[in-house]
Amino acid sequence: MKVVSVNLGRPEPLVHGTTTLRSAIRKRPVKGPVEVGAESLVGDDVADHRGHGGPQKSVYAYPREHYPFWKEELGDVPLPVGVFGENLTVEGVLEDDLRIGDVLGIGSAELVVTRPRLPCVKLNARFQRDDMIDRMLANERSGFYLGVRATGILQAGDEIRRLAEAPSALTVREDFRRRAHST
Repeated sequence: MKVVSVNLGRPEPLVHGTTTLRSAIRKRPVKGPVEVGAESLVGDDVADHRGHGGPQKSVYAYPREHYPFWKEELGDVPLPVGVFGENLTVEGVLEDDLRIGDVLGIGSAELVVTRPRLPCVKLNARFQRDDMIDRMLANERSGFYLGVRATGILQAGDEIRRLAEAPSALTVREDFRRRAHST
């Protein structure tokens, strides 16, 4: 398990059809060490603090293993790392591998798996498609949010270590199914 890329973004206009949203979903990879603050990666921001960020949604991780699926699903759409709005593009850890409450060590930071990401309208806008929310709900490739248990420094290439497990908790995928079908 490792970090493939660390991706940061700032709020900017995002146009979809006749609607202009403000979003930081356009994450870009950065080189070198990045500080993990109490509620986010330093240098990253969110536009809508009601739906993103905060102690339960400090860092968003998305498995690189999902990228080939999306490439086949979407065709010629460019898929650079960070395209799903993730802060961490990760490898070797999927939604079925983690449980809510598991603690991960990345670099010198300690992060807690808090919940799956549920897609919002900004995903449709990012991909300039009206069906991305439905596609993500159908294929359950959600990625997961991490809360910060201990601040520190991380960077691309860092190993992801499982420091503690929550064996009786739902997996990220199970929690995604529960949340996606209760709305």
